[in-house]
Amino acid sequence: MEPLTTTYPLKYSVPKARVFIVFLSMVFCTTILCLLQHRFFKPKIKDFYSFEVKDSRGRIVSLEKYRGKATLVVNVASYCQYTDKNYIALQELHREFGPSHFTVLAFPCNQFGESEPSSSQEIESFAKGNYGVTFPVFHKIKILGSEADPAFKFLIDSSKKEPRWNFWKYLVSPEGKVVKFWRPEEPIQSIKPEVASLIRQIIMKKREDL
Repeated sequence: MEPLTTTYPLKYSVPKARVFIVFLSMVFCTTILCLLQHRFFKPKIKDFYSFEVKDSRGRIVSLEKYRGKATLVVNVASYCQYTDKNYIALQELHREFGPSHFTVLAFPCNQFGESEPSSSQEIESFAKGNYGVTFPVFHKIKILGSEADPAFKFLIDSSKKEPRWNFWKYLVSPEGKVVKFWRPEEPIQSIKPEVASLIRQIIMKKREDL
């Protein structure tokens, strides 16, 4: 009598070639997706007007509203040896060239000699009450160190010049690029030709677009 033998089905195994094909397909699809993402979803290159800041009351403001203008960005202080001279000159500059094609943007900062100790709203009231400023005075910020405001950090990185005191000035083009910078002791008269040049370019471009 022959011994009983039990047969079991062999366990199915995927051929190595098929596994390799599946792997190659996954790599190919991932590569295609990465290329498409790079082609159609390129990260937006930042310019000054692509940032958001806060106004004196802490409300979010997009700097996009100033795109198309020439802007002079200044770190201001209320109790500084340059305060009187600069606020008066900045307002005169704003009155002469603004507001259609140019504006001054003031950013209070207390990092230089602690010469801006007041609250943002107090600073705005001080500037308007004492110097009649009509240009925007934003929320008090830090412009140096790890807590530096991103918009101001962009100005510093672009110009390769970090403010060493109050009332440093950065001229920004209508496209949001830093054109030039000035130290606090430099006269406003040296800024006027640069502002006038940008405004002429803005006007000429608008005429061409008509």
